[in-house]
Amino acid sequence: MSTKARWYGFRWRFLLIFVVFTVWLGWYIDRRIDIASQSLPMGQGSAGPAVDSKAFETVWSDRKHVLIGLGDSITRGLGADKRQRHFNMLIENDDEMYPEMSGCDLSSVLTQFEAKNYALDYTTSEAHVKNQLPRVPVYDRDVRGIVVITSGGNDLIHDYGRSEPVDGAIYGCTYEQSVEWTENVKIRIRQLLEGVDEKFSGRCDIFLANLYDPTDGVGDPQLVGLPKWKDCMKVLDLMNAKIAELCDEFDNVHLVDIHSVFIGHGIHCRDFWRRTYHSDDPTYWFYHNLEDPNRRGYDAIRRLFLLEMIKVFGMEGN
Repeated sequence: MSTKARWYGFRWRFLLIFVVFTVWLGWYIDRRIDIASQSLPMGQGSAGPAVDSKAFETVWSDRKHVLIGLGDSITRGLGADKRQRHFNMLIENDDEMYPEMSGCDLSSVLTQFEAKNYALDYTTSEAHVKNQLPRVPVYDRDVRGIVVITSGGNDLIHDYGRSEPVDGAIYGCTYEQSVEWTENVKIRIRQLLEGVDEKFSGRCDIFLANLYDPTDGVGDPQLVGLPKWKDCMKVLDLMNAKIAELCDEFDNVHLVDIHSVFIGHGIHCRDFWRRTYHSDDPTYWFYHNLEDPNRRGYDAIRRLFLLEMIKVFGMEGN
């Protein structure tokens, strides 16, 4: 009798383990399919940090200003409708989509203001220096520049592992290779910053964004069909360190830290067991191509740029 009882106990335990494993396997496969198909929750409403509307209740300046966009598809706005791209919402808020941000834009606080966006999709830091910078005119001393830049991201992700990594298209490289190549990106972005400065004999403030991580710090781009990249997190961290160093080099270059705010809103946004999980907004802020933001991602980015601009203009006492 005792032997028989032990056998039945083992059988039920085995059945329980089998059921739990089957349920877990089904959940895991379903989750992998969702991630691979980018069927992740975008959510509704606003995204990103709050912006104090009181900062926009008074005019910042009566001086002539120009807002200039330089860089890649993030600044150009791929992944969102025209009115909801962060560059355009810096100019004028989309009051229908984001009523709580009504008046929180540059048009509301700068009395003489124009804007020009030179950014292009799929461009790298080399193209930003060689092709976009020459298009920026030289401005008179009475014009103040406000320049927003996203650069360096395409240098990292091109050519998506379809070819051997090289400078300017380093996807799949080793950390050792990236030490030289990320330094080259830094040199090119420095040339861009210095070139922008030369366009303004009056004051110019440059707002330079760092690079976000669609894998939420996990480093598994293979989940969405890209080749596995062993050192991707080390390379990304190194590139962001280079961007931070550039911001420290120039008094008028201000770091916009989109990396920290986007963590937890990538392909692992639903992983409640990770420390990056946002229980208040466990949603996906990226476009289906993985490298650009979606509509809510652009909302978060424009808020981050505005917060840095408030610091600059606030320190000046308007």
